[in-house]
Parts: sequence; C-alpha cells; structure tokens
Amino acid sequence: MATTESTESTEGPREPQRIGAPAAMRHAAGQLAQLLGREPGAVSALKATDEGWSADVELVEIERVPDTASVMASYRVQLDAQGELLGYERLRRYARGQLDR
Repeated sequence: MATTESTESTEGPREPQRIGAPAAMRHAAGQLAQLLGREPGAVSALKATDEGWSADVELVEIERVPDTASVMASYRVQLDAQGELLGYERLRRYARGQLDR
C-alpha cells in the first residue's frame, strides 16, 4: 500500500493582490462620492503607499452661478491594497477659477 504525502503549502495564506492604478482611481472617486453625496470632478493625484493607495480627489462642494464662482474641494482618500476605503480628509477649498501659484 502506497502512502500519499500532503501537498499543503507551508507558506501560509496568500495576501490578496494589490489593485492597479486605474482601479484605485475609480475606487477612490466612487467611495468618496458615496460618502459625500457629490460626484467627483477628477482624481488629481494617485500614489502607491505601504498600506495601499493615496488619492487626491477634486469635487464641487458648493455650486454657484456662474460656475466659476463654485467652491471646489480637494480630498485625500486612503485605500487599502484591495481598494477599500481606510479614511479621507479635506485638504483645501478653493474657487473653481482659482489657479495654483
């Protein structure tokens, strides 16, 4: 009678893979929209971190007429490696027509 050896891995459980940059951008914008009830205008920055991803998301915070008088806000969104929200914070508010100097 032949014996069979176990083929179980000794490496332990595998970590889920990190999502890619395009998916991280979509997750950051989508989850912030769900929390704030406003549609994001753009993801202006994205950076891989040890925990996952950090994204800066721009959105209209107060809509005014004309739209150049609207108040914009920039939020930093922290995601884990799989794209789940870890936290967010508002970085700044500015007039839509304002240029960085």
